[in-house]
Amino acid sequence: MKNQLIIFDTTLRDGEQSPGASLSVSEKVEIAKQLEKLNVDVIEAGFPVSSPEQFDAVERIANEVGVTVAGLARAKEIDIKSAYDAIKNGEKKRIHTFSSTSDYHILGKFGDDRYGKTLADKRETILKMSYDMVKYAKTFVDDVEFSAEDAGRTDMNYLVEVIEAAIEAGATTINIPDTTGYTMPKEFGEKIAYLKAKVKNIEDAIISVHCHNDLGLAVANSIAGIENGARQVEVTVNGIGERAGNASLEEIVMALKVRKDIFDIESKIETTEIINTSKLVSGYTGIIIQPNKAIVGENAFAHESGIHQDGMLKNRETYEIMTPESVGVQKTKIVLGRHSGRHGLKARLDELGYPMTTEELKKIYKLFTNLADKKKEVYDDDLRILMGDTKKTTESIYDLKYMHVFAGSSTIPTATVRIKADGKIMEDSSTGDGPVDALFNAIDRALNKKPTVESYRVRSVTAGREALGEVAVRIRKDGRSYTGVGVSTDIIEASGKAYIQAINKKERYERRVKLQDEEVIKVEI
Repeated sequence: MKNQLIIFDTTLRDGEQSPGASLSVSEKVEIAKQLEKLNVDVIEAGFPVSSPEQFDAVERIANEVGVTVAGLARAKEIDIKSAYDAIKNGEKKRIHTFSSTSDYHILGKFGDDRYGKTLADKRETILKMSYDMVKYAKTFVDDVEFSAEDAGRTDMNYLVEVIEAAIEAGATTINIPDTTGYTMPKEFGEKIAYLKAKVKNIEDAIISVHCHNDLGLAVANSIAGIENGARQVEVTVNGIGERAGNASLEEIVMALKVRKDIFDIESKIETTEIINTSKLVSGYTGIIIQPNKAIVGENAFAHESGIHQDGMLKNRETYEIMTPESVGVQKTKIVLGRHSGRHGLKARLDELGYPMTTEELKKIYKLFTNLADKKKEVYDDDLRILMGDTKKTTESIYDLKYMHVFAGSSTIPTATVRIKADGKIMEDSSTGDGPVDALFNAIDRALNKKPTVESYRVRSVTAGREALGEVAVRIRKDGRSYTGVGVSTDIIEASGKAYIQAINKKERYERRVKLQDEEVIKVEI
């Protein structure tokens, strides 16, 4: 359809490449099911050849959702075959393959003489490789997407050649990535217009754009691409992704919806599911949404200025260009408490995007009642955090069974911990410069590990003295970052949970690499 914009969500592939944002297979599946409720057109579920866990995640998602699922693959037979094997039983399947096309990437990634001695020779090699691998992918599926990596800095005449070859080989979608976030909106729009005018067989494929946010222009560049003929946009929830992130799904979708007076194009996104999706992704990745984030930030629909408040009371349209309800923010929230039953809890969790089995409901209900005893009233955000926190706990290698922290204005902070690991109980204690430092030191001593803490952030999830406190801890070890999030009415306990969760992520990764005897390949488009 000429005026239909295809939403290609890469939260589970490019978004997961945010520092510390690694997701487990089950977390990816849950997010994919919520993306299906959001009504995205394509889910890029991962990079199957890079590891068995990536393969498993793509395979499970392809088998469990009804939307198109894409597996990423370099222009190599082993990658393409792996991508197909992961998605082959899916209802709708796509292979997404890519080649580097800018001189920066060609000379950097293909510098070896086996690809050619001169730049011209290397370009010819990549041109042939792109054609051959799209042709190979086409033997497995009808839906093949080709990306020209770093197209934003690629010589336009050479880019035309590569795209024509990819379409001739059978590519049905051609993606133009601004891989480094380098281009300006006017410039990027002109590139799309140029390709539409110069690529002789461009009508046989859909033009897609994939923009990074290094200069804060990912959404602007994506919209410029749409204005000039792109009909697929590659996005992530909350704009997460490599470095400064990707184009934000919610910002592009709502921009088109709010300004439909100038855009003769629309998406199929169920916008009332935006908030649920945003919070689910934030909870599982541990990437906290900035308060002033457009559409989904806490302040997106808040008005503090007296002039603004007066205008809002008289007419909401004075300062609001969209309603909170249009993105899923409800004016009236269901408040659950200690007297709420399983049925009421299950119904609300279903609405928030957490379908429950009977056994899962039994476990969560016990935790819910414990929280309700402490807080008296349990809000939607409490439930979201409780679900994310519980999910991560069930997949732990290390389980913080007990902690005791002694601190005061005239005492040395001391912490004692008991941790269950691989069926064994480990205990230790330590002092520190404050209760949190003492707790982290005690955990380090018990596990005989000492990761570097890169960041430590605390925020209140809900209001009031009984509010849940959320702590996000990012640690770094051997060049990789891992983020953990912990939640409790006790901020010290939340800190311990967050630290243990980050260590669990690090340990799962290290064990996986050791078992597979291979490194996870990190790819960026």
